[in-house]
Amino acid sequence: MVNFTILAGGYSTFIATYLFNSDAGTLSLLSQSPTGQNPSWIDLHPTNKSILYATNENTDGGNGPAFAVPLSTGEVAVMNFGSGNGLIIPTEEDPLQFTEGAPLISFPAAVSHPHMALEVGSEVLVPDLGADTVWRLASAGAPGAFQIQGQIDQPQGSGPRHIVVRGDQLYTVHELSSTLTQQTIPSTPSSPGPAPLTANFSVVPPGLPAGAQMAAGEILLAEASDQEGSDFTQPFIYVSNRNVGAQDPRGDAIAIYAVEPELAFVKHVFTGLDQIRGMELSGGSENAFLVAGGVAGDAGVVVLKRTQGGADLEIVATNRDVPTRSSFVWLD
Repeated sequence: MVNFTILAGGYSTFIATYLFNSDAGTLSLLSQSPTGQNPSWIDLHPTNKSILYATNENTDGGNGPAFAVPLSTGEVAVMNFGSGNGLIIPTEEDPLQFTEGAPLISFPAAVSHPHMALEVGSEVLVPDLGADTVWRLASAGAPGAFQIQGQIDQPQGSGPRHIVVRGDQLYTVHELSSTLTQQTIPSTPSSPGPAPLTANFSVVPPGLPAGAQMAAGEILLAEASDQEGSDFTQPFIYVSNRNVGAQDPRGDAIAIYAVEPELAFVKHVFTGLDQIRGMELSGGSENAFLVAGGVAGDAGVVVLKRTQGGADLEIVATNRDVPTRSSFVWLD
């Protein structure tokens, strides 16, 4: 028997704790830990799994902080979707204590909706759904002080939402165009001109009902396993769809893409969920499972098993005790 503990944030006043038993194929709700209002995005400290960071996606302080992630420096990056700015907040020796006074990072665009932050080497990349670009931030010296040193422009009107990086390749999921794109990251941050797209795929599944309205959500990268004898010998990308219009009885789909030798669509897997905002791989060398939840409806949370070497997904457990969830971390 293999048990996994999964934490799940959402638009509520608690973080839910689930126990997934991979042998029995069961997902049980263990507890609901009280929090502030709307802990919509959660993430673990990189080295201490007893520490969890969460945004409260409200309008006091920052307007709609939809994403937070701890950096290797001990700082925590928080992006305010509604107010078009963000903070990279230093922590004290005790990572539960934040240092006050970090300068606000404002993004110079007529409309700015930063939706995540990703540490890549010495940079922090920030996809901006409103400005159709990915900002390149670098430290300005003092803890918490970051400055824009360049940008990677995206197709106009595409709405870049979340990203993953593999080597010098940038993979972006675009909310407004429901597409997945690939670009080579310019080696010089301030390089003029756009970075050409080397791939551009629609992530929308076929056979949608009349009135469906798609808005892509999350992107995950599962690298090939280094475990001897593993079935997962190739890397794959998983992208969630969110139908914010007339619902499909099959629920929202996860689109699967092979990464090598070049980005290629594999298939859609329907989940029964309504508006998949968050999903997360189980980690380790195998990333054998993926957990996902919707932010609407009452389908709850599902755990899917990666099959066919990662080229397919199979639902192995479901729990509907909490109708909606928006982000996840695996503790085990």
